[in-house]
Amino acid sequence: MVWVAALAIGLLGGLVTGGKIENLARLRFRWPWLIVAALVVRVATILPPFSRLDAGRWAYVAALTVVLGWTIWHIDRLPGIWLVAAGSAANLFVIASNLGRMPVTPQLAGALVQRGQAGQYTLMGPSTQLNWLGDWIAVPGPWREAYSPGDLVIAIGIAAVILLAMRPRPAETRGRIVNDPP
Repeated sequence: MVWVAALAIGLLGGLVTGGKIENLARLRFRWPWLIVAALVVRVATILPPFSRLDAGRWAYVAALTVVLGWTIWHIDRLPGIWLVAAGSAANLFVIASNLGRMPVTPQLAGALVQRGQAGQYTLMGPSTQLNWLGDWIAVPGPWREAYSPGDLVIAIGIAAVILLAMRPRPAETRGRIVNDPP
């Protein structure tokens, strides 16, 4: 839900600052199907039957690697996407350090992890690495979900990309420029 909120905040922020939704349609991505495929794989590995397969967690790591690479590849095209890349790198780092699983605090694990491990998640404990980068942050709201610091950086990045992409183009602002007095 935090990424849906980021989308809404980015759109609202873009509109409030004079941006236009039409500017989002002008965005051009390199290989857009690659990021879509990586996100589909990422979601599929959370769901049964893939979440029960040991190979699912490595497919998850591969999908995160593709997402990270794709965002880095677009840094020159999308202002603010470096935040998405930084959050993705943090998540990939902690997941790779825990053999393809994201540590989640027991207090927030809920149905995600009943005991031990489930799919690409594992209960946070003394045997997990880099717990401070794992899923331990609870965001207020009706959903009791756990997020990592990387997830929050990704959300901020999504909002920033949308807001910055919506802002008026230089040609759009020329008509509004007032001549400075001599």
